[in-house]
Amino acid sequence: MKKLLLAVMLVCSFGTAKACTNFIATKGATTDGSVYVTYSADDYGLFTNLCHYAAGKHAKGTKREIIDYDSGESHGFIDEAAETYNVIGNINEYQVSIGETTYGGRDEMVDPNGKIDYGSLMYLGLQRSKTAREAIKVMTELVDKYGYQSSGESFTIADPNEVWILEMMGCGGDKKQKVVWVAVRIPDGMISGHANQARIGQFSTYNTEVITSKNCIKFAREKGWFTGKDKDFNWKMVYATPDFGGRRYCDARVWSFFNHFCDMSEYLPWAMGKDKNAKDMPLWIKPNKQITLEDMKMSMRDHYEGTALSTLNDCGQGSWNMPYRPTPLEFEYNGKKYFTERPASTQQSAFSYVCQLRGWLPREIGGIIWFANDEGNTTVYVPIYCSNTERAECFNTPGADAVTFSDKNAFWVCNWVANMVYPRYSQMFPSLKAVRDRLENEYKTNQPQIEAKAQELYATDKAAAIKFLNDYSVQKSNEMLAEWKQLATYLIVKFNDMAIKPDKDGKFLRTESGFAVRPERPGMSQEARKVLVETTGDKFEVPTQK
Repeated sequence: MKKLLLAVMLVCSFGTAKACTNFIATKGATTDGSVYVTYSADDYGLFTNLCHYAAGKHAKGTKREIIDYDSGESHGFIDEAAETYNVIGNINEYQVSIGETTYGGRDEMVDPNGKIDYGSLMYLGLQRSKTAREAIKVMTELVDKYGYQSSGESFTIADPNEVWILEMMGCGGDKKQKVVWVAVRIPDGMISGHANQARIGQFSTYNTEVITSKNCIKFAREKGWFTGKDKDFNWKMVYATPDFGGRRYCDARVWSFFNHFCDMSEYLPWAMGKDKNAKDMPLWIKPNKQITLEDMKMSMRDHYEGTALSTLNDCGQGSWNMPYRPTPLEFEYNGKKYFTERPASTQQSAFSYVCQLRGWLPREIGGIIWFANDEGNTTVYVPIYCSNTERAECFNTPGADAVTFSDKNAFWVCNWVANMVYPRYSQMFPSLKAVRDRLENEYKTNQPQIEAKAQELYATDKAAAIKFLNDYSVQKSNEMLAEWKQLATYLIVKFNDMAIKPDKDGKFLRTESGFAVRPERPGMSQEARKVLVETTGDKFEVPTQK
């Protein structure tokens, strides 16, 4: 019996992707009919390259080893499919995209003997599916057969026509049943999202398609967790009840996404997490405008700006208005527990993306994963087409991993820049943003002509069109890395020692004798000065000289 180890460990390095964010815009909610789905993989210690699985055909009897996405441990082997499709990142050659966020749920539902973990399940779905519906079927049949090893998970499953949220939990090692799940299609014209809190509620009331496992409600009855009528069954309230953290640290991110496109003040008490009787937030809303690619990127770069959850104007911002906070989110002081906010944009992201799915184009051209190999706010979303079969070295760097720096690796170079910027955010971020926005505007300007050329080639030579797009993605990836390395050296010179060296047109100014012009010392931001004075009183007040 032939064994096939699809070497996940060669294309991805492992960490723990336990805190993530997914936002969704259906095709009827966007300016051009694109489907947009986003994902950020957030956890300390997580390092990834841009994953790639080549398409293949496999002989009967071929086995696939399941390597745990978080730990790298083997869970054994399953039957390989007769045919698997090309996957680059979290999109396949048929424009199917799958992302996830972990919500946990009831601890006793985890099945330690399950063979398939959530990460492996995503990539199995991508390799074996041509549509979102097929992915749901593939994924649920696999866990029904082999068992589901992870805790509660929300999956975004999308294609150019529709988007589904699939939520899944194990059955705690039950000998007769392995998994419970529910899948809901987000109605066209709506936006949705999930962020580490189960989002599907009383699904009998949803005016959309819902698919469930046969035991979805029955299992809860058997455990004594639900005794009402089937129509009253509420998935999340039974299997993963939202507590303070589930609302404030998790649902609040979705609330902020919605709030960009609709007044969500009615649901702010839910997002704040402290009012137990607050009105629950809907699974989807209708936006007050048609959504663009730039809107989705902006949402992934959100820090609750302009809302009651803003991370600015307290001592945690430091001297230069940093919107990021150290974790853990909760801490103790004088015997009491406190917390810091958890926005969508967070420093521990290993990668972030926006997938763009377009049904009116040939599938090899229509699907793009706009990929950032760090958190989306402090790096660039580079266009990677779903038909790409080769990656730039910066997204697949030999020798680089979570504890091995390489200046050839996008993750490490992007983190190098970001970690210079974080503590001096208001001073340094504008320089980063200028380069980031210039590159992304270039990609936007290029896109129509690049895709027109690809379609021209596609009409007579499909392979040439695919190679053309692959070469373009590699070129832009390499250019991004070069720009970011140049940005890193610029930042360390310009902002050295908490001062700012003046420059013009990218060149640092010199005196007539050739010396560098004396640096400026603007000091801390006005907001930081206000916090300092209000918290210390007259401690640092300079006495009036008489």
